[in-house]
Order: sequence, then structure tokens, then C-alpha cells
Amino acid sequence: MALRKLTTFAVIATALVTLSGCVEQTGTMDAPLRTGTAADEQACLSAVAAQTGNSVSIISSEFSEANTIVMVGVGPDRAPWKCLSNGGRVAEVMSMLN
Repeated sequence: MALRKLTTFAVIATALVTLSGCVEQTGTMDAPLRTGTAADEQACLSAVAAQTGNSVSIISSEFSEANTIVMVGVGPDRAPWKCLSNGGRVAEVMSMLN
């Protein structure tokens, strides 16, 4: 009986360890994915605010060696804008709406 419980526990533990590698980290409005640097995020916030003349907030940021992608929410509805930045220097800013 004890061996059966131990075997069942081992199978469940192995399944949990295996499945834990399958979890994908995604951002939500409550807990955004933010892997960009503070310098890149701040540069993008400033650039988008200057271009739109509106309040801005970070939706998400994704670090890359080429350019960090920073998604910025503009205004009370958080209209999405994309900004590319590297080393605190903005390379591109664009609205994601038509």
C-alpha cells in the first residue's frame, strides 16, 4: 500500500515538474510583461507623450538586443502605441490604430 502511494506521488510530481516548463509568461493589464530597461521605457514614454500631447502609461516592454519594444497606452482609453528604443534612444514611434 505504501509503495503504491509513493509511486502515485512520484508520477504526479514528475507531471508537475514537466508541465511547469510549459508555462508561458504573458502580460495582462493588471500585471504587464516588462522586460525592457527603465531607460528604454522612459524614453518611449517621453517620445509618445511629446507626439500625442496626452497622458501615457506602459502597457508592456520586451527587451531585445536590437531594439526594445515598448507598448504605450495613450489617454484614458490607453490607445496602443508602439515604440522602439535602444539604450534610452528612441528609434521609432507609431500608433497601432488606423
